[in-house]
Amino acid sequence: MSKTMTSSGIGAARSMRPVTVAEAPLSEERRTLTDTAVAALWSSGLMQYCNPVEAGGSEPSFAEMIEIWIELAWQDGSLGWIGIANLPSAAAAAAYLPDEGFAEVFTAHADRVTVGGQFFPNGMGETIDGGYSITGAWNFGSGTGHAEYVAAGFIPTVEGEMVTGADGMPPLLVAIIPRDEVRFTDGWHVQGLKATGSYDYELSAVEVPAARTFPLFTRAPERGASAAFRMGLIPITAAGHASWALGVARSALDDVADLARSKVRMGDEASIAHRASFQRGYSHHLAMWRAAKLLVLESFAEVEAVVDRGEEMTPEMRADLRIAATYATESSREIVQFAHLAAGTSAIREGSRLERSFRDMYTGTQHVFIGEKTYTDAARIYLGLSEDQFGF
Repeated sequence: MSKTMTSSGIGAARSMRPVTVAEAPLSEERRTLTDTAVAALWSSGLMQYCNPVEAGGSEPSFAEMIEIWIELAWQDGSLGWIGIANLPSAAAAAAYLPDEGFAEVFTAHADRVTVGGQFFPNGMGETIDGGYSITGAWNFGSGTGHAEYVAAGFIPTVEGEMVTGADGMPPLLVAIIPRDEVRFTDGWHVQGLKATGSYDYELSAVEVPAARTFPLFTRAPERGASAAFRMGLIPITAAGHASWALGVARSALDDVADLARSKVRMGDEASIAHRASFQRGYSHHLAMWRAAKLLVLESFAEVEAVVDRGEEMTPEMRADLRIAATYATESSREIVQFAHLAAGTSAIREGSRLERSFRDMYTGTQHVFIGEKTYTDAARIYLGLSEDQFGF
């Protein structure tokens, strides 16, 4: 489908705008995207767009993925989060699953597959003949409300003992599991990102063939020629988090600017837009947004070009990507706070995108992936205190 989509990925993303306006309130109420919103993502071509060509995708560059994710998050924080959850999850499964697993998950379903869930290794997989018996519990399974397959990170064991590699670390694997084999415990009653269907779920001795698993940190795709797949899931995740935050922040800036042109606060003679303090704050935070976006685009483009040439990413390059994502997220949170305060009581009324962006931002920025530790881990590499950091 992606080959006949609306001219480009960004065109497809913009085509979602009318649906998003109409469906966002009901999606929040239902705590997962409505069927109409999910259908629109499929009909636009976006659900497959990041996939390898062999799975109906277009293998976009990081620059294009970033613009797509910014646009979706600008429309609605929950939609944007689905964009950085379902799209790369399906793409990773399609790129890294062995041939037999790919045929079972993708080919058998004409590549129309949605994948959600949690890749963090919260499960243990006892090694059995031909695969693993997996038990565990996962929180915040983003996009599982409408996913046909659920990802579950796990650590393999043999007779109850963790397997370790040559480096002394256990291999971390990801299983791709049909929805009907997963027990959902929900728990998604939250302040923001309400419509993401990020349900908690459990597995109890669920047998998964090895062909439906792949290493979490692999950079050796089975299919797909783009640099993104050779950079691995962690850089793709970093680009997603940065783009999501930038999209939500830009929506807040745009909305507060529109409001400022017409709103006159009590005791003032002119609209908020005429206040020097607002003008200064708006320009400052607009510049902050542009700087953060440029950092993200430049950082990912530079590393992508290196990998395109057939070279390996260095630890410093991987650190660059992680701190770019963290900086963009922190900057975006500050931008949203400015917009929320500048809007006054208009920002606290339920139902507006500005009110929703504030709740979404302060929910999304709690994610450990873009936490403060990213800075300190990156600094240890830059300062020569460690050769690399686990998870980078």
